[in-house]
Amino acid sequence: MLGYYSRLSSEVYDLDKPIGSSFGDVEYYLERLASCKGRILEPATGTGRLLVPLLEKGFQVDGFDVSEEMLQVCRTNCEERGLAPKLFNAKMESFSVEEKYAAIVIPTGTFLLLHEREQSLQALRNFYSHLETEGRLIVDLHVPSDIELEKTSTRTWQAATGDTLTVESKKIKVDWIRQYFVSQGRYERWQEGRLVQTELERYPMRWYGVEEFKDILEKIGFSDISISTGYRFGEYPKNANSIITFEAKK
Repeated sequence: MLGYYSRLSSEVYDLDKPIGSSFGDVEYYLERLASCKGRILEPATGTGRLLVPLLEKGFQVDGFDVSEEMLQVCRTNCEERGLAPKLFNAKMESFSVEEKYAAIVIPTGTFLLLHEREQSLQALRNFYSHLETEGRLIVDLHVPSDIELEKTSTRTWQAATGDTLTVESKKIKVDWIRQYFVSQGRYERWQEGRLVQTELERYPMRWYGVEEFKDILEKIGFSDISISTGYRFGEYPKNANSIITFEAKK
């Protein structure tokens, strides 16, 4: 089993998507949550890219992640800003806490990392059980518009230490019947021309059809389901080029 958001990839993630960066999602979620009075949960909170702005706006937000390395970066990012949210290590499909939440939010398609269908359905049922009555689930999905296997891309970053960090990524498998593809990333740290650290990670990612996912939410018990695209509320998607956001009420 290859690593999954380990130490080096977590460092790269924080460099590539630092606190304060947005794909339009941070502004969108702040707007959609403006009327939220209760606690908010962000599963797969990562390094805190969304969590921190929500906390800084005065929301009460808990977060969890399956990667302890990501959580360590998130804790540091919070501590540097004088924030102390409840953060814990858990999985979307199996986390269990006594708290009931007014909203559960999962931006940028992270939910799709649960590539096995039953696993993702169990996560949705788990979200439902952890919501207050009238609580909302807001989740971003995307559908593939083009999957080209073995096409390699390479990106480079400069760490604060002066080290050079690189990642070489490519899609290595697609299962059109079970609706998922697998990407592989090779992360490297270079010091003065010498390779000193490397990680190989595997990222399976599922996709759902738009109406398919709406039907699933309804069968679980969600209602008042809205579908948006490109972070424009209520605008139904016309193609697969933008993030698709579902908002549903318990």
